[in-house]
Amino acid sequence: MSSMFSPLAIPASAGIGLRSPHIAEMLTRRPSAGWLEVHAENYMGDGAGVEALERLRQIYPLSVHGVGLSLGSAQGLDRGHLERLRMVCERFQPDLVSEHLAWSVADGAYLNDLLPLRYDEEALAIVARNVETVQETLNRQVLIENLSAYVAFADSSMSEAEFLAELVVRTGCGLLLDVNNVQVSAHNLQYDAKAFIDALPAEAIGEIHLAGHATNHVGADTVLIDDHGSRVPPVVWALYQHAVDRFGPRPTLIEWDTDVPILDVLLGEAMWADMLTASIMFNRKQAMRREQTTKTRATPILSVQSGTTTGMPVLAAFAAARCAKPCMSAALVSIEEEYHAAA
Repeated sequence: MSSMFSPLAIPASAGIGLRSPHIAEMLTRRPSAGWLEVHAENYMGDGAGVEALERLRQIYPLSVHGVGLSLGSAQGLDRGHLERLRMVCERFQPDLVSEHLAWSVADGAYLNDLLPLRYDEEALAIVARNVETVQETLNRQVLIENLSAYVAFADSSMSEAEFLAELVVRTGCGLLLDVNNVQVSAHNLQYDAKAFIDALPAEAIGEIHLAGHATNHVGADTVLIDDHGSRVPPVVWALYQHAVDRFGPRPTLIEWDTDVPILDVLLGEAMWADMLTASIMFNRKQAMRREQTTKTRATPILSVQSGTTTGMPVLAAFAAARCAKPCMSAALVSIEEEYHAAA
């Protein structure tokens, strides 16, 4: 049982969201993956999936991500749901636990959505009280994730980033920065995505999410939909680069929930995230060395474009792969062509 061993530490590297089509392959292949994340609500009972996760937990560090606590509910938390979450955490001893800054319960009815809050003092007091209840029940810090939004309350007195920063101060919670959610919300609500990231307290960022999104055209307008159904797009990679520049390496998750591909696609996306982070940190060290000496230094192995939302920094990984091994596999060539097309 999971209670027989100590929790593993989540590394500051890329992991993948564990989805049911991949469980058997993860058990048999045991591929290289930094860590795994699961949705808490999928493991609140018993069955083959729970047994499989107990085995995988002994191989990979684990994060539990909740979607049903409804932290913004003015009526308080569903104590039954919170107790089930506590039992999941007790059973699997995850290294990270997270939830959304959202509400999804009204008069006892659960809505199949994560809905935005009004960002003001009254809502902050409600969410802070609920977060404190969760952390006291679980006896651990919880990471709170920023939301993907399509509408906003006109009478909010603060931004979402300011709301999250103050929530950290009041409760001691951490933050889960979903970079794709930032891009989706910034586009839909017309604000600066990088400014949102810059407004968050760096020390509170415990995890980062990356995912794809869909683009819908409504008349002359374009709406981004957070569907987690495709590769990480160029604009999100560029925003991720900005986040790593700002916060340094953090545990980073590849999310994919619709049109789930084969396992190797998720593992490949995680590899690009690791290579991009390594490139950023390499360039940072090179810059520090240049400040300390006037000697000529070699050009970085991986060059990352900065200040752009249209380029794709991850393409540097392919350039490095070609240099290291000129005979790239057909699979890598195909993936690289897809990325170039997307860029």
